[in-house]
Amino acid sequence: MKFRSIQPQRKRLADEVYAQLVAAIMRREIGPEDRLVQEKLAADMQISRTPVREALMRLEQEGVLEVSTRGSFKLYNMDAQEVRELYQSRAAVEGQCARILAVNHTEEDIAYLRSKVKKEEAVSENTARAYFEANRNIHRAFVEVAGNRFLLDMFDMIWGKAMAFCLFAEIENVDLKKSLGDHMQLVDVIESGDKTATLEKFIDHIQDGFDLQMEGLDSGS
Repeated sequence: MKFRSIQPQRKRLADEVYAQLVAAIMRREIGPEDRLVQEKLAADMQISRTPVREALMRLEQEGVLEVSTRGSFKLYNMDAQEVRELYQSRAAVEGQCARILAVNHTEEDIAYLRSKVKKEEAVSENTARAYFEANRNIHRAFVEVAGNRFLLDMFDMIWGKAMAFCLFAEIENVDLKKSLGDHMQLVDVIESGDKTATLEKFIDHIQDGFDLQMEGLDSGS
């Protein structure tokens, strides 16, 4: 069996391009009307087109981008039903992690989660991006502590799509502070060890997030 040689440098460049594109989307420097052309991006970044193409294709595979005119890419536009499905997927993944944590947590886990929540909820910027990142970091901490690598992969995919579609930015039309504030209650219910109550609390929390998202979308339309 024969394999082609691996080129680490090219892979590293593709990861860097990917990270830059994600950051630009988060900063809203790339919007729904923008078209991403690999030749122009490669010229702007002063690199070859290959790592740019790989990064764009990765974002397309993740559902962040879609092919537009003449091979260019644009942000995928998620409709209301897809938003609902996104939050349903969150409930499935994070709910299962919550059940795992309720049964298997340690005192160190609880202390870490309380510290993480306290740190992330001290948001210094009143922007959608800052609140999005705080929310993602808190929820990712729950999934990380649950210790299931496959659930963590699914979490990253789901939250990656939410970021990329700039959905969270729409809550600028409502009260951003509504998106934070009750995460410590999630830690409390995990600490109780009641897996049924923990699952219900997490699902209710995610439902509140969905309701806030839809309120923002309605306000912006």
